[in-house]
Amino acid sequence: MFGLRRQHVALFVAGLVAFAPLAGAGEPGQTEREAMYYRYLEFPSYVKGGSIEPHWMADGSSFWYAEGAPENTIIYQVDPKANTKTPLFDTARLRQALAALLGDEPPNNGLPFEEFTFVDERETAVSFTVEDQVFILQLDSYAVTPAPTVSEEEQRRLVPQITREGAGYPDLDLMEIRSPDGRWFAFLKDRNVWLRSTADGERVQLTIDGKEGYEWRDVPVRTYSKWASWSPDSSKLAVKKGDYRKMPKIPIVDYLSPTEEVLWISYSRAGEPIPQTELFILDILSKKLTRVETGLGPNQYALIVGWRSDGSELLFYRVDRYWERMDLMGADPATGRARLILTESHPEFALGQGEKIFTPLNNGDQFIWMSQRDGWYHLYLYDMTGKLIRRLTKGTFPVMEVVAVDEERGWIYFTARAEKRLYDTHLYRIDLQGNNFTRLTEGTGQHEIAFAPSTEFFLDTHSNVDRPPVVESRRADGTLLRVLSKAKIDALVNELKWRPPEEFVVKAADGTTDLYGVLFKPHDFDPQKKYPVIDQIYGGLSIVPHSFNRGWWARAFAQLGFIVFLVDNRGTDGRGREFSRSTSFAQLGRHEIPDHVATLKQLAETRPYMDLGRVGLFGYSHGGYMAIRGMLLAPDVYHVGVAGASITDVAAHWAYESAMGPIEKNGEAYTYASNLRLADRLKGKLLLTHGTSDVNVPFSHTVRMIEAFIGAGKSYDLLVLPGQGHDVSEESMAYELEVIRRYFQEHLQP
Repeated sequence: MFGLRRQHVALFVAGLVAFAPLAGAGEPGQTEREAMYYRYLEFPSYVKGGSIEPHWMADGSSFWYAEGAPENTIIYQVDPKANTKTPLFDTARLRQALAALLGDEPPNNGLPFEEFTFVDERETAVSFTVEDQVFILQLDSYAVTPAPTVSEEEQRRLVPQITREGAGYPDLDLMEIRSPDGRWFAFLKDRNVWLRSTADGERVQLTIDGKEGYEWRDVPVRTYSKWASWSPDSSKLAVKKGDYRKMPKIPIVDYLSPTEEVLWISYSRAGEPIPQTELFILDILSKKLTRVETGLGPNQYALIVGWRSDGSELLFYRVDRYWERMDLMGADPATGRARLILTESHPEFALGQGEKIFTPLNNGDQFIWMSQRDGWYHLYLYDMTGKLIRRLTKGTFPVMEVVAVDEERGWIYFTARAEKRLYDTHLYRIDLQGNNFTRLTEGTGQHEIAFAPSTEFFLDTHSNVDRPPVVESRRADGTLLRVLSKAKIDALVNELKWRPPEEFVVKAADGTTDLYGVLFKPHDFDPQKKYPVIDQIYGGLSIVPHSFNRGWWARAFAQLGFIVFLVDNRGTDGRGREFSRSTSFAQLGRHEIPDHVATLKQLAETRPYMDLGRVGLFGYSHGGYMAIRGMLLAPDVYHVGVAGASITDVAAHWAYESAMGPIEKNGEAYTYASNLRLADRLKGKLLLTHGTSDVNVPFSHTVRMIEAFIGAGKSYDLLVLPGQGHDVSEESMAYELEVIRRYFQEHLQP
């Protein structure tokens, strides 16, 4: 919720980014710890198994998946009804048949491919690619023949393409949307709506009135972005049009061109005009446009939800810029008249949950709604008139997401955090009457669920920070059928000298609230030694890892000889409204640093190996702001800080959504501009990093912070990444990590 695109923060927060080997790995003069650090950056490659990508088959319950790639690839077929797991292909026969066509034996020992496609509905033949050639295999006879040659253009014709037409944001990619009947892709080009035929590639322009500043484009709001939606019968397209003409603009300078070029981006600062959203229903045959009577005011957005199953109504949200009210609306596609179905008002509505809050039922007359109206996210059953039929779940725990609904058998399946270990996420079910609430999964940590289309079976991938992932096949009632894959970590233990991280619970700065975190130690940890400490912070979202493969930055940096910890301070998500209330606009910035300082001191009380004379603070984006704030508010606690792409001035932030509202709306509690007034408090070493083409947090934020330090006579260090946005390239990220590594090593001396 703290930026235009939530995935931006994944760079240093979520711990899911995979790296190619970094420059510098294995270079002469490298210490043993540095060598281990580089290995830990490739942590997932040392974990074998424990992950399955199911490809569901025609019966709706069976699936296939590949494992052992690339050396010994095997593709298994799993039939949950018979509880069997068997190789789908006879590897020896297939390799022999291919050798006759290729003139040589395929490499390695297993199947020479990991992906394939059934070419008929009866699933009797498959197509696959080997050595850039496509082949057809008849499963009954194992006859292999070359597939008819298909040009690159023909291949592209059936695959959705990416277009960069995202509301004036050069790095906001939008995907073409395929019609339900498969005949068309809808896309945006030159500020207008177009169709592309999957039959012959023909392109048809549907609108002609798009122009600069008043264009057929998405209006991205928070993490929810759906620029168009097809009707079930593929005859109509709901699409948004944005009016940016009254919005202020900011310059993004391209310093890498022979002569500097300036791109002016529409950017709504807090208290300034936001883009005006218009919603239309477009008949693709007649090209007739029907304007939806949204009733939007100047400080509201329209967000497309989708269509009712019979196509009788378009569903959309009407949301105010401060996210204090959300209306679920239904529009008649013939007339554009809209009706109000239900309203949620702050703080009751499911702030930040995006598409998760609405789940339509197949009967078309009812839906499941997620609301935090009693302080916890729970599920409610409504009919399409907006009448509450019944509450479905209750208790002092949050529902996270509805993952499947089996209307025929009367079950709703959802993930929630309803156990003693507050951050463990399990799968549960409850019937449509709101009875028989049951947990269906076992094992601590995080459970990621993949339901079969039949809703009779599901796959459960689960792990904890100290327990490698396991994949299980289960019946819908939770009955364990079999363990399909269990991660092997021999290489981690033997080559990386892996030691499990330590989960901890401490008190917040108020002395009463429990905070949960994870602490990482070096591979050669000695409790008799003293280690410098790094606090990785974000502040506004839960960043503490609760599964095995997350937390890559903390895990890798610990190998350099640091103690690295993460803690979810008051105000982060996933623990109910009261705990998250600190993220309300009147509280933002009030508790984060006190809670992190309290955590640091409590950890050190029972861990004498933590050297409180050498403490670093690292954050990115909103976490970058928190890193600066920590260096200024607690200069005697934090000695070295690294702030990446930091937000330092709210008046220049919150692009489009302007969710914070006017500065005076929020008072002094949260204001980012307070950093500027506190600049003279800086005592330690501080590195600022920022990309010059960042349109999510403009480079001007860091420039303003620099000006404040100059005015206060304080020294700072700066890394500028030319041409980089909030999502930096792999090459630039590798370079940035190297600079950050050296900075902490030089100034904290592990």
